[in-house]
Amino acid sequence: MCGRFASSRRPEDLVEAFGVEQWEPEETLAPDWNVAPTKRVWAVLERPLKDADSKEPVRQLRTLKWGLVPSWSKNPDGAARMINARAETLHEKPSFKRAFASRRCIIPADGYYEWVTGTAERDLEVEGKKKRPRKQPYFVTPADGSIFAMAGLYEFWRDRTLPDDHPSSWWVTCSVITTEAETGPLGVAPAEGPRSLAEIHPRMPLMLTEDRWDAWLSPENAELEELRGLLAPPPEGLMRAYPVPTAVSNVRNNGPELLTELEGPEEGTLF
Repeated sequence: MCGRFASSRRPEDLVEAFGVEQWEPEETLAPDWNVAPTKRVWAVLERPLKDADSKEPVRQLRTLKWGLVPSWSKNPDGAARMINARAETLHEKPSFKRAFASRRCIIPADGYYEWVTGTAERDLEVEGKKKRPRKQPYFVTPADGSIFAMAGLYEFWRDRTLPDDHPSSWWVTCSVITTEAETGPLGVAPAEGPRSLAEIHPRMPLMLTEDRWDAWLSPENAELEELRGLLAPPPEGLMRAYPVPTAVSNVRNNGPELLTELEGPEEGTLF
């Protein structure tokens, strides 16, 4: 799953990295080393510019609210529960299939956090028999230091309680797509502890390698089988994981110190 991540890059750097054509400098976010659900996040997407004469899609850098609200929802109350969309089923789920067809985005991050417990407890969680307690947090990030480009979906929701000209009458929300965690060796593994992403958690955010960015972002790409092909996991060995301070477990904590690489886990885990 993806329930917390870090996003500290400057918007100017994201504009350059993703070839963004449109970004409003007044739309900005402070660096955030503990991004939690319902916060606003950076997203790269392609769609025509509002009120523009041309209807050609333009690559934009926007801020969206993390926690997707389907356009048909009566209210936004369920947004915090829809922070993730499973790659295997999103094409058929009512909440995601319309966005998958034409409203895809990339949510750039430094990496994401996940909490490790013992294998037996993880198995119970997968079976839905036990909620896994959070123990030692790990930070998962590209081994080469590049941007972690998470596949995402976005949606528009109209708040009918507000007039048309109200600045909050439209919500633009997003969800991170997840897939099965890699079972192969990490590109860089910690000195002790998990040797693969699957040993940390059975799910992981779907990372899009740069060769898939254009096809994923294009709203004109609507062929279902081609789109499903883009949901294939990236090659193994691209990621590294390392233990970080347990302070990240509290969403009120924020700062670059949360990414400090520890020599070993602060909390005991079972392997």
